[in-house]
This record gives sequence, C-alpha cells and structure tokens, in this order.
Amino acid sequence: MAERGLVIVPTYNEASNIRQIVPEILKQDQRIDILVVDDSSPDGTGQIADELALQEPRVHVLHREGKQGLGTAYIAGFKWALERNYEYIFEMDADHSHDPKHLPEFLEAAQEADLVLGSRYLNGRVTVVNWPMTRLLLSYFANIYARIVTGHRICDATGGFKCFRRKVLHAIDLDSIKSNGYSFQIEMSFRAMRKGFRIREIPILFVDRTDGESKMSGAIVREAIWMVWRLRLQTLARKL
Repeated sequence: MAERGLVIVPTYNEASNIRQIVPEILKQDQRIDILVVDDSSPDGTGQIADELALQEPRVHVLHREGKQGLGTAYIAGFKWALERNYEYIFEMDADHSHDPKHLPEFLEAAQEADLVLGSRYLNGRVTVVNWPMTRLLLSYFANIYARIVTGHRICDATGGFKCFRRKVLHAIDLDSIKSNGYSFQIEMSFRAMRKGFRIREIPILFVDRTDGESKMSGAIVREAIWMVWRLRLQTLARKL
C-alpha cells in the first residue's frame, strides 16, 4: 500500500477507551492516520484526543458542537479525508468492539475491492462476543430484514467496521445522505452497491464494549426500519 489510509473514529463520552484504542490503531501500519471526530463529549474525550494529537502527528481531531450523531460524524470525517487525498478511508468504533488487528486484512482486501465490510454474520457464522441474546437477535434479523426489503446481498449491512476507497466516497453525494444512526451503515453500503462498486465482506470478531455506554436507542431502531423502505422506493423511482 503506497497510498495513505485514515481511520475515522467518532466519539461521544469515550474517555475510558480513546487512550488505549489510538496507539493500537497506529501500530498496525505506519501509513495509517487517525481522525477522532468528537461531539463535545462532556467527559473530556476531545481534550484527551487533543493531547494524543500533540504527541503524535498521525493523530488528528475534529471537534463538533454538541451531540450530532454517528452518520453526520462520518460524513464530516469523509469530507476531511477527501480534502487531504487519503486513498483508504475507514470507519471504526472507539469502544474496542472492533479489533485494530483486522486493519491489515481490510487493506489487503481493498486491493481487489472498492468497499470492504467487516462482517459478524458471514456465511451463516456468528462472530459476536458478550452481546445479550436480545441484542444479537435484533441485529441478526435486522440484517435479514434489510436484505429482503432492499434486495442487496450483504450479510452484515449494519456493521460499522469498513474501508472505503476514496473513489466510492467521491461518487456518492454525501450531502444527500439522510440517515444518522446505525441505518447510516446500510445506506452507505447500499449506495455503493447501486453505483456498481466492488464490495467484499471479510470476517471479524466483534466484542461488545466493556467500558462506557452503548449509543443504541429506540429512535435508532425506528430510523432503520423506515430507512430501508425509503431506499427501496428511491430505487424503484430510479433516484438511486
């Protein structure tokens, strides 16, 4: 990989995790940088990220006013990355549920794919640790639901560990993305598929967070339920 990669890590109240996850990411490859997108975390996550950036030039921080949500954090990060000519642009959680050791596997897969997805449900195998059964079933069947409604063939469309090649993000109208919760993951992958880009899933081990609080809520679930129908209708109307 001659080109540079950027791992975008959205944060809100991740002070207990950010100090550990940043060095773990950096040691995977010298050509990978990190962008922490912090939504004014009241627990000081943004300030910790600033301290890390002062110590390491490969760490960058984008501060946003107030809690604006996952999707808009990634959109801001994507635009930041495109302006600075990164070739490989990653989505990754701050809470250690995504193991940085998978990053080299993403980069290898991205040599023959335009979008690489870290899958928890590839080929019928479930690779999730420490989730309550209710959460696991919700996630698993949400993916089945999304496949039925939209017609895509992705095993894990709701996962948040991804690597985009820059041409994918250039081709997608980022300002037109409407979803902001976990449905954002479905929408981005669906739009890439509709553009004809090569998508590959690779297996990852997903381990539920041990520190901090989950951002899952009823509103996020409801958004996902209706968003897949919007994508279906837009496809039928040839707007995607």
